[in-house]
Amino acid sequence: MATASQKSTRILDEHIRSALLSRLHAEHSHDSDVRIIEELGVCQGSSRVDVALVNGSIHGFEIKSASDDLSRLPTQIDLYGRVFDTVTVVVSPCHLRDARAIIPKWWGISIAQESSEELSLRTIRKPKKNPQKDAFYLAQLLWKDEALDVLRQVGQCKGLVSKPREVIWKKISEVLSLKEVSEVVRKQLKTRPHWRAAQ
Repeated sequence: MATASQKSTRILDEHIRSALLSRLHAEHSHDSDVRIIEELGVCQGSSRVDVALVNGSIHGFEIKSASDDLSRLPTQIDLYGRVFDTVTVVVSPCHLRDARAIIPKWWGISIAQESSEELSLRTIRKPKKNPQKDAFYLAQLLWKDEALDVLRQVGQCKGLVSKPREVIWKKISEVLSLKEVSEVVRKQLKTRPHWRAAQ
């Protein structure tokens, strides 16, 4: 019979991801105003969160399976803190203690546990609201044409069509509040056609 430690080493990214996606789809099956996205790039692709849930907020889920290490976690904490409303790390049991010591108190924690032949996710700590979101980095989730449309709607697009994306994103962060940027970003992520929605 496999020990708990041996079972832990068998819990891979694909297993946790499948369990997480199944749970999110089940929890939000009756919500038409939601989108679940895999591998959402943030900060111009500097990092990609494993799963993002977009509804009235943007919730990032970072998976740390038994085959992963935690070396990238400090960088991910910094980058995700600029963008997401809430974040949960979903860990194999072997990473629970170390992950808890690294992540900020506003991050949630879920643990992937194997019982019989099933993998279940148990909430250890619920996430809290991110205290450090940044409108400029949040605006970077918009494609250039989307960002320009946002500025057109508020009459702030003149002279920006040929400018680099960074200039356009910066303008958005200057003329819109953090709350307004959050709203337009969520709307765009949920309405992009044929774009990496998790099935």
